[in-house]
Amino acid sequence: MKILKNYIYNVGYNLLTIILPIFTMPYVTGILSPKSIGINTATNATITYFLLAGSLGINVYGSREIAANRDDQKKTSQIFWEIEFLQFITITISFACFIIFLSFQKQYQNYLLIQSVALIAGLFDISWFFMGLEDFKKTVLRNFMVKIGSAILIFTMIKDKNDLGLYIAILSVSQLVGNVTMWPYLRKLVDFPEIKDLRIFRHLRPAISLFIPQVAIMIYLTVNKTMIWKIDSVTASGFYDYTDKIIKITLAVVTSLGVVLLPRMTNLFSKNEHQKIEQYLKYSATAMLCISIAITAGIAAVGQTFVDCFFKPAYHEIGILMIIEAPVVVLIAMSNLIGRQFLIPTRRNKEFTLSVTYGAISNIILNVPAIMLWGVRGAMVATVVAEFVVTYYQIMVYRKTLSVRKLFEGSWKYLVAAIIMFIPTFYLSNQLESSYRNLIIEVIIGAAIYAVINIVLRTPTVKVLRNFIQNNVKNKM
Repeated sequence: MKILKNYIYNVGYNLLTIILPIFTMPYVTGILSPKSIGINTATNATITYFLLAGSLGINVYGSREIAANRDDQKKTSQIFWEIEFLQFITITISFACFIIFLSFQKQYQNYLLIQSVALIAGLFDISWFFMGLEDFKKTVLRNFMVKIGSAILIFTMIKDKNDLGLYIAILSVSQLVGNVTMWPYLRKLVDFPEIKDLRIFRHLRPAISLFIPQVAIMIYLTVNKTMIWKIDSVTASGFYDYTDKIIKITLAVVTSLGVVLLPRMTNLFSKNEHQKIEQYLKYSATAMLCISIAITAGIAAVGQTFVDCFFKPAYHEIGILMIIEAPVVVLIAMSNLIGRQFLIPTRRNKEFTLSVTYGAISNIILNVPAIMLWGVRGAMVATVVAEFVVTYYQIMVYRKTLSVRKLFEGSWKYLVAAIIMFIPTFYLSNQLESSYRNLIIEVIIGAAIYAVINIVLRTPTVKVLRNFIQNNVKNKM
């Protein structure tokens, strides 16, 4: 039930991240030009490099270490302060490197400086600590308030095409405020440290081992935007960024389970409860496949209608890009399942690193010729191929320890349900006029068809839900 509650918290927050952009994206794109959106994308990508370098692999590493030692408050407190001081040192160094970089980078210098507030926010980011404790309520409520607050500020303060700097400031400062507000919760959870007992740099090497795959992930997520900017145009970079954000927002509903289960899997591994690990993985695969396949088919069916409803005609290209990128929802769901819920908790950092490294290499190899030939669409194809490489390698690693067949048992039924759902939904999307009402009708019809086919085929998800309901009824009796 704790896992279910944490999942509901995360899904609730991620639904908010889906709903808010539906209103803020059209509003922002209606005021700011495609070039301005591209400038925000390009400068934000630059800051992401420095933030990632400063954070190392601390978010994942810190969460894992807290989860493995959370039954001992004294040990947990020491680990927290050691990791937090390490994070403070590394981000401070990264910020100094950014200032040096800024002295040489003349283009968009003011916007880069505003974006750098996100680096300062990183100094105070302790969300990894609460994730390790499986206390997702605090982080989710914090993020909820930050999102609502920033949305209100965007609607009330962004009024002119020259407000790009203010728009960037709202996003970055709200992130800083959100991180700072988490600190008061520490009073009852951690003890004050004895400075002489802290061994800060013992965490550096293992954090770096998780930082390397983060760099590889950054390459085929963030470098894409920079390469499109330089090879194609800054406007095309903005199209890529908005498409990727829409896809990743829907994906967040699926990967919420991975975020919730990582600390639980780590704790089980520290207790050598391998049978429970395999059981959780099976349940997780059942849920993630069911949802991700449905989302992929849904995006392909109504993606263009969505863009026509919420964006100006100048952003029509995003609809085509969404259809191209849709398969990454399933691919990332599976790599999240195996990578975040199995490889990292069981400390198989080398295999995890290799998987994302291979994905990054394939992305770089394909990106340059693909962008030169097909522009931003080529970059999107390269992204899909990179995600496939990551997922395929992780599956090959997983099969050496546990049964892949058991993990994906019955998954073909979701594909059948998705195809049956896609055909009439796609037909309606092309026949009906693009409007909010028709979009809602298409989504409801598609979801209903998918649910009915799942019941008819008795998919693993239906079986799990039935057993869950029956067990709860028996317990109440």
